[in-house]
Amino acid sequence: MQRQPLVIANWKMNGDRKLVTTMAEALREHAADYPAVQVVVCPPAVLLEAWQQAVFYDQIYLGAQDVNEHSHGAHTGEHSCSLLAEAGASFVLLGHSERRQWYGDSEPRIAAKVSQVLAQDNMTAVLCVGESAEQRQQQQTFAVVAAQLAAALGQVARCEQLVIAYEPIWAIGTGATASPEQAQEVHAMIRQWLTEKFGSAGREVRILYGGSVKADNAAALFAQTDIDGGLIGGASLAADQFVAICTAAQTRSS
Repeated sequence: MQRQPLVIANWKMNGDRKLVTTMAEALREHAADYPAVQVVVCPPAVLLEAWQQAVFYDQIYLGAQDVNEHSHGAHTGEHSCSLLAEAGASFVLLGHSERRQWYGDSEPRIAAKVSQVLAQDNMTAVLCVGESAEQRQQQQTFAVVAAQLAAALGQVARCEQLVIAYEPIWAIGTGATASPEQAQEVHAMIRQWLTEKFGSAGREVRILYGGSVKADNAAALFAQTDIDGGLIGGASLAADQFVAICTAAQTRSS
């Protein structure tokens, strides 16, 4: 069974209502160029409602950039799964390297967040994993990624609501990109890990590549066997770039 291509925009702490309007119009205008691709946009939380309203009649999904590991309570500034669902979000990014490095997302906390999201009926967890430049230089990539997968998914029994995003830290926002062959090598390892963990269902989990994906390198990356799409950062802030990346992902459906 062919896995449906998936492209996710992570706006991070960028964007405004003008970008919401511009991006929604561009995606709507070019929807016929990537009919088989599932498109998700993760704007800052304050723009979730604006994005939902802008694409209410379109097949474009809404995602959140993070979630709290608790279902409710005195957690100032945080958002629960139910609050995100109220705003229309059905995808949640978890374990992004920026959250790990700067905002206290330890392995146990990421695992708790994964459990919260997977406990929801209509929500997909997008688990981010990846190694630093130093870890790659020391040939620790496989060990680091496998450890991150085990820590986050060790207690998870089902994977139908799971997406994995491989984002080498050294390629995020740097302009450097893993070659298609380098990325595929890690994606194949992740695929093997998922299959060993979840059996045949692990072969259906979509694995995305993230890290300086642009319109001019997306097609080569998406042509790889185990790269099912992309988690897009900077290029998702430019409508023409993001549309071109979505269009490149369409080739995986053929």
